Amino acid sequence: MADPQVGTRQQREEPPMTTTTTAATPDSRVWTEQAVRALGMTTDVETAGEILGIGRTKAYELAKSGEFPVRILRIGRRYLVSVPALLKLLDVD
Repeated sequence: MADPQVGTRQQREEPPMTTTTTAATPDSRVWTEQAVRALGMTTDVETAGEILGIGRTKAYELAKSGEFPVRILRIGRRYLVSVPALLKLLDVD
């Protein structure tokens, strides 16, 4: 005799799987003027992108192509972004 617990989802009449999304991910944060100023004089491209609402991959693409919204400093393999330039771009300098 077949086990009644074994079968496909349709045979067991389980509801279809659903997903939900939230506006913020657990590791995202709200960037206030004070939080940006607390970064110091420079920050990395990933953080600057997060402040501007740009994803990590897109931020690096823009940096590599010279199209990042503010000037990028390239030191070795690192990309650094001027925090005062970010503040000026956001009109909070």
